Amino acid sequence: MTTTALPLDRRYDLDWIRIGAFFLLILYHTGMFYVPWEFHVKTPHVVEGLMPFMLMTNPWRLTLLFLVSGAATRFMADKTTVGKLTGARVARLLPPLLFAMVVIVPPQSYYQVVEYITAHPSSGLSVDNFWVRYVTASGHWCGMDGECLVTPTWNHMWFVAYLLFYTLVLALMLLVWKKAGQHIQAAAERLLSGVGLLAWPVLFLGMLRATLYAKYGETHALVGDHYVHAVSFSAFLLGFGLAKSEVLRDRLIAARWPALALAVAAWAAWSVYVWTYRHDAPIPTPQLKLVMRFVFATDTWCAIVAILGFGAKHLTKGGPVLRYLTLGVFPFYLVHQTLIVVMAHHLAKLGLPQGLEGAILVAATFAGCFATYEIVRRIPGVRILFGLKGQPAEAAAKRPPAFA
Repeated sequence: MTTTALPLDRRYDLDWIRIGAFFLLILYHTGMFYVPWEFHVKTPHVVEGLMPFMLMTNPWRLTLLFLVSGAATRFMADKTTVGKLTGARVARLLPPLLFAMVVIVPPQSYYQVVEYITAHPSSGLSVDNFWVRYVTASGHWCGMDGECLVTPTWNHMWFVAYLLFYTLVLALMLLVWKKAGQHIQAAAERLLSGVGLLAWPVLFLGMLRATLYAKYGETHALVGDHYVHAVSFSAFLLGFGLAKSEVLRDRLIAARWPALALAVAAWAAWSVYVWTYRHDAPIPTPQLKLVMRFVFATDTWCAIVAILGFGAKHLTKGGPVLRYLTLGVFPFYLVHQTLIVVMAHHLAKLGLPQGLEGAILVAATFAGCFATYEIVRRIPGVRILFGLKGQPAEAAAKRPPAFA
């Protein structure tokens, strides 16, 4: 089947999906305060029952974001030179990354240390001159188990660091392979046909889960994070290839209902598995663990196919709301986790009913994100630190999204 370029210069469905994925991320990180999994701050009253709901998005949310990031990069790359693409992405992503590591992220580490000291008053740790010790890597905040908090750190900003790195790698590819987008698109159209649309990516992701994840896990440290790079960069390249493919868009639409059914079934199986062995209970056979790695992969890819298919079918219109949120999503991402950590730490001390506490935390986080965006987009010298161009917001709204 031949490759056909879309007549449009952007995909509104991918813009809406990106926004929805980031909003879900806010809910996910709020949930991290309550579930038993490790997070910077924790509620005194863990809610294990939230785990299946957290697992609804856990397998696919970031892989989806890297895929739509690759798609957004394709639209940019086709309109400019490699040098200008690289310069634009570095200018858009690097200042917010550095600013966040020095200003936005430190409160997360501060309250992480504070809560550890509260739980272990004899630890000998302190938060005196915290920010200076944070930026100079002289905090020496080590737990009883010998694990230390290494600073400065990027915490949730690892996604931006990886996105910048993948963009630079792609730029090098484009220098020697000028038609990479068309060739990746053609290859994707050949492979992702018929049952291969679901089968080949599930097999690929399952093999990565069974090999690289089993050996290296996930670190988000950039260096040595082999599994995350294999999954995320592959998704980034796939998004770069499928962005302008009418063929793949039509196939995703056609496969949306079967993919949704498989994703729901895989989520249910994965949730039962995680719930059953949530207290480090021994898994009876290595074969079960291997099977569940492929169940996880099925959930990952089939959920992505369903989201892309339903999005391509129904999310086809732009408008002022989309333009506003497309610009706002990057500032939202920068500040949301710090807002959650700081507010959750203090809300927990009020003794509110947990349902009310959670509702306040979600509402206050979204309000804080919107307030931050409304403030910073009006200050030219600050806009660049939050991933916004230096021009007025009205002019920037007319441009294709540069962060995805």
